[in-house]
Amino acid sequence: SVLSRYENQITILSDYLEEFPESDEPVWILGRQHHLNTDKSKLLLDVSARLWFTYRRKFSPIGGTGPSSDAGWGCMLRCGQMMLAQALICRHLGRDWQWEKHKEQPEEYHRILRCFLDRKDCCYSIHQMAQMGVGEGKSIGEWFGPNTVAQVLKKLALFDEWNSLAVYVSMDNTVVIEDIKKMCWSPPQSSSTAHSSAHLHRGALGRNKNAAGFCTGWKPLLLIIPLRLGINHINPVYIDAFKECFKMPQSLGALGGKPNNAYYFIGFLGNELIYLDPHTTQSFVDSEENGTVDDQSFHCQQPPHRMKIMNLDPSVALGFFCKEECDFDNWCSLVQKEILKQQSLRMFELVQKHPPHWPPFIPPAKPEVTTTGAELIESTDKLFELEEEFEILSV
Repeated sequence: SVLSRYENQITILSDYLEEFPESDEPVWILGRQHHLNTDKSKLLLDVSARLWFTYRRKFSPIGGTGPSSDAGWGCMLRCGQMMLAQALICRHLGRDWQWEKHKEQPEEYHRILRCFLDRKDCCYSIHQMAQMGVGEGKSIGEWFGPNTVAQVLKKLALFDEWNSLAVYVSMDNTVVIEDIKKMCWSPPQSSSTAHSSAHLHRGALGRNKNAAGFCTGWKPLLLIIPLRLGINHINPVYIDAFKECFKMPQSLGALGGKPNNAYYFIGFLGNELIYLDPHTTQSFVDSEENGTVDDQSFHCQQPPHRMKIMNLDPSVALGFFCKEECDFDNWCSLVQKEILKQQSLRMFELVQKHPPHWPPFIPPAKPEVTTTGAELIESTDKLFELEEEFEILSV
């Protein structure tokens, strides 16, 4: 098969990893400003603290009989994992948390990392993402686009009660404030609903159940905005607004890259984008008996890649994280001031009310799961094969 050619391949990084050039221009990384002339070391520490997910090999076959490596096809899924992981870091540890090699990290850090390990019982594993992608029309082993990854993350987050994220993926380049507030303030599940699906929490998607019960109040928001910023190439009219997004304190960067080559963009210097590259194949890493993870391979400890912004494929997805309602209100103000101030083409729209010609907005809810062994259904799409269903239910 095509995938077998990648099984034992170590993919060489596509671009030469050079140090940042001497420059008086500031570098922006996920809402933080750095100055190369005075704090280059802080900049590199900030980059290395981001969780770095790459191709892996020798994990258990996806679906039991599928591929045991995602080399050659999983790069956009890995970028989606990186964006989501940054949201979880901000949620539990804060944006200014820093990682240092061999330094003991808090339990929340290891718990976040365990969400992404390449195992079928981890909430945001390559296994869960690939199988959830089937419901979005993507076969296992098929390359995803930014919007597909966003839809997959939105579905998987419904089963993740520890992080309790509200994931909003915008439609038609439009962010609706009313809908987001409705979703983030939606009441917790009833106890009967919680009881009827309690067995699922002991399985793959519910491992992160919060012992304190279901959260109340504002649910932390992961906002993803899929965009098309041109036809074959990015339209220069969008560049300034695109760069402004990396300056916002809520920034989670962007998913994108080149055709069939996905990167996780985390900032910019001048007219160059800074990104983490998933195109390196590493061996599967599992958690230790005590729950910690050998995390050396999950942090890029070299200077990151850069590419000219005009080389960016026009299909991208912006990400933002708003832990509190005030963070979202502040984001709306920044968008009005920095993104919508242009009278020319707007990168996206921000509206107060739900458009009347759209279908009614219904906050997404976790599908009901019975104890009869019935298959878990999301819409009309089968999410898991029957034998995996029984395995989950019996855990």
